[in-house]
Amino acid sequence: MKPRIEAEVNQVLLLHHFAKLSGDAAVTKRIQRLAIYQVQKQDGSRVTVDVMSVLTSIQSIYPQLDIQIVGSVNTVIYVKQPQKTLRPLHILLVWLLLFVGSALAVMNFHEDVSMRAVHIRLYYLLTGEETLYPFWLQIPYSFGLGIGMVLFFNHFFKKRFNDEPSPLDVEMFNYQQNLDQYVVQKDRHDH
Repeated sequence: MKPRIEAEVNQVLLLHHFAKLSGDAAVTKRIQRLAIYQVQKQDGSRVTVDVMSVLTSIQSIYPQLDIQIVGSVNTVIYVKQPQKTLRPLHILLVWLLLFVGSALAVMNFHEDVSMRAVHIRLYYLLTGEETLYPFWLQIPYSFGLGIGMVLFFNHFFKKRFNDEPSPLDVEMFNYQQNLDQYVVQKDRHDH
């Protein structure tokens, strides 16, 4: 069984949507088109189908088949919802909030660790001169901070630097797996 799939409202999901099949080619070709579930509007945004309902559907038509289950025993169906239109004002407000919030977080961190004092001290150690504005340290540091974040997240707008997943990609993958597990467990306890 596939751990998760996406479907439209009223879509009839066939066995090949739910599972990867292996076995006799003639048999798998015959059963892969078997209707397993039809997504209903009342299903909401997600519904879980377990392997027992899939087995029941298969064996009601092909009772002689010997079926072995390998891997996951549940599939979470995420029902595609109509897309809301993006409002430029909302996008601007969210962008502004995130920009100001992250800028304040970075500035507060630098204030907490006395970054200005560190730069002043480094400037003195390297040049022997005292100054309150060591710009030739602060400006490259600021650019390096931004470039470091871009490299760390492996994205610059939609451009990826390499095929490796970024830490954010890994966290989103873990979040999706945890969400799928939660939905499956919740559905088991509700039924």
